[in-house]
Amino acid sequence: MQGILYEEASIWQFFFVTCLLGGWAAWMTGRACAQTWRGYPMLLFYLLLLGIAVRFIHHALFDGTMFSLQYYIVDTVVLMILGSLGFRYTRTNQMVTQYHWLYERASLLSWKSKAEPT
Repeated sequence: MQGILYEEASIWQFFFVTCLLGGWAAWMTGRACAQTWRGYPMLLFYLLLLGIAVRFIHHALFDGTMFSLQYYIVDTVVLMILGSLGFRYTRTNQMVTQYHWLYERASLLSWKSKAEPT
């Protein structure tokens, strides 16, 4: 997988920077966008910027390539997955808590309308 998903000598460097540091930041970005009722396109924009920051950390700490489209895309896809999960988890909690008379939890990441009483 080295050379395809990451360029560092060890997968642990990729895991630490992209998945742990970047993933935590992406989760918190998704959470913040949901809490402030921003839309999903705004979250994607923020995560594209966060992808540049993660590439810079790879470059600064591990002498990685700063301007590599392939590794930027890989990092950004990981960030978008984790950021989207944070967004949906927080939005689901908002909907079932703030509008408890309208919605109930369908799963960890979704909600559904409550059935009308007959």
